[in-house]
Amino acid sequence: MEVKTIGLCLSVALVVLSLYTTAGAEPRPRVTVAPEEIDDVLYNPGMGFMTQMAFDGEVVDYPKSTLVQWDWYWDEMEPESGHYRWDLIDEVLAKARAHGQQVAIRIMPVDGRGHVPQWYRDLGAKGWDFTTEAGPRNWMPDHNDPLYVKYMGRLVREFGKRFDGNPDIAFVDIRSLGHWGEWHFTFVEKELHREVKVDPKVRRALVDMYLESFHKTPLVMLIEGGDELSYAVQHGTGWRADCFGDLRPGGWNHMFYAYQQELDAAHANDAWKHAPVVLEACGVMQEWADRGYDIAFILSEGLRWHCSAVQMKSSPVPPEWWPAVESFLKRMGYRLVLRHLTHPAQAAPGGLLHVETEWENKGVAPPYRNYQIAFRLCPVTTWRVDPDELVPVEVQNYAVDVRKWLPGIHQASFDLQIPKDLAPGRYRLSLALLDPYSHKPAVQLAIKGRDAQGWYNLSEVKIAAPGGGED
Repeated sequence: MEVKTIGLCLSVALVVLSLYTTAGAEPRPRVTVAPEEIDDVLYNPGMGFMTQMAFDGEVVDYPKSTLVQWDWYWDEMEPESGHYRWDLIDEVLAKARAHGQQVAIRIMPVDGRGHVPQWYRDLGAKGWDFTTEAGPRNWMPDHNDPLYVKYMGRLVREFGKRFDGNPDIAFVDIRSLGHWGEWHFTFVEKELHREVKVDPKVRRALVDMYLESFHKTPLVMLIEGGDELSYAVQHGTGWRADCFGDLRPGGWNHMFYAYQQELDAAHANDAWKHAPVVLEACGVMQEWADRGYDIAFILSEGLRWHCSAVQMKSSPVPPEWWPAVESFLKRMGYRLVLRHLTHPAQAAPGGLLHVETEWENKGVAPPYRNYQIAFRLCPVTTWRVDPDELVPVEVQNYAVDVRKWLPGIHQASFDLQIPKDLAPGRYRLSLALLDPYSHKPAVQLAIKGRDAQGWYNLSEVKIAAPGGGED
């Protein structure tokens, strides 16, 4: 176990040794604290309103955002065969990090303008010309052509080799079929006057290339992917809907007649338990307001589907809808409350401090990154030190996987190893949830007591040798 003493504050690595009290041991005085809950909107990583192709603070009248969606096309990523512009992604990741955001990435073959690289067409690849919704002519590759699976698959696999597990990436969208990678051929079919059918083996291969390439970074699959949605979520992906809020009256719409039916058909209602549910607005919120859409119903459906992220096209929130949006932000994703923390009032140098905790996740989904619960001891009389002198704890082992914390109550117990050379005295016990990559406090809890570095100062413990007197 590594223990760091920085300035006047001691950072203690968390080591799980035992979860039980020794039988027959004489009871010792205990301390129990119940932190005061707060009702603030918490802007935690991996959840909330996403910005689109813009960074936090760049969109007027939009909530603070810890997520940004960024889109790239095939011709941008691979302008020459086998030569990849990963620098474009690196640049966005760096800018997002500077804005306190993680990136949701989408690499797509074609949109409404045409983004298939010329070198691919020069191979003699099959495809169709079509007229885009904006008017110009475009070209769509025939996905049944073996060249498509070969070269699109190569791009995705190289992408995975380079970026799987990157801490600045929140999740990756499976986007390798059809217009905008949205698993449809609407504009081609209008031109051909027939349905474009992709061989089921090819459709499956377009999902497999992502499943084989991303083992650490979460994946999301379009809800309208048909059989492939069922296949994807069975293999650990979340799902995404790209027309959230569609309540067009007088006929078919996504909210009433598509999403729940597709989830039921794909047996995907429990996908949120292991991977994100991501919703993308149909139009913008001001259009919803102008058309008289029921915002309370729309947002309640998002919560019922256990959403963690919503992409509202980086458009302003109508002023009258801010109360509803803030209420929504308090419930979507995860919201962790430390209800109780109990520990002995005294521990000895070289001994163990047994800490029992009870938590509640008041959100609608778990965290999808394994944030690590860490503790810190600081001398009571000198704990207010220069923040620059503090180094976050390095957690060697941890007892709890918060990714399993579904909505509800959770208990967790820890045995903290007290360093042998720790000076006797009274110490403040602090707690934080650390990012597993940076080892820095990352998650805001819905309780009071958070300091400027993200630690929650919760309790006090006396460190004294067995039989030692008061300070």
